[in-house]
Amino acid sequence: DRPTPRVAAGCALAGVADACIDVSDGLLADLGHVARASGVGIEIEIDALPASAALVDGFNAEIRRTLQAAGGDDYELCFCAPRDADARIAAVAASISTPITRIGRVLPGSGVQAVDATGEVWTPASAGYEHFPTRT
Repeated sequence: DRPTPRVAAGCALAGVADACIDVSDGLLADLGHVARASGVGIEIEIDALPASAALVDGFNAEIRRTLQAAGGDDYELCFCAPRDADARIAAVAASISTPITRIGRVLPGSGVQAVDATGEVWTPASAGYEHFPTRT
């Protein structure tokens, strides 16, 4: 199966989302672009990410987290919206018959960090695909 871009979801989020990006290069990498462009920090609750039964059954928690945080080519959307937009987001989810899950928050600062269910910072080996990596 090939992933299907969420075009209808993106259109439905117009006027609700303050920022939206597809996570085809990996969730953390792509949210890094949003954080830089918006001049904010983003905190992701890594254990809040939706997971299929196959992912949960097939991998231990650490591998699952890494795949969810840094894997790509999913063509899922990640968006930022004001806290008071919950009702509008629920309406969007219903209109496109797709669940929408809150996975984090926007904070003052810069960059993206992931935390586990206990609030401890979790750092993967890679944040995702880099189109133009910096040579060291």
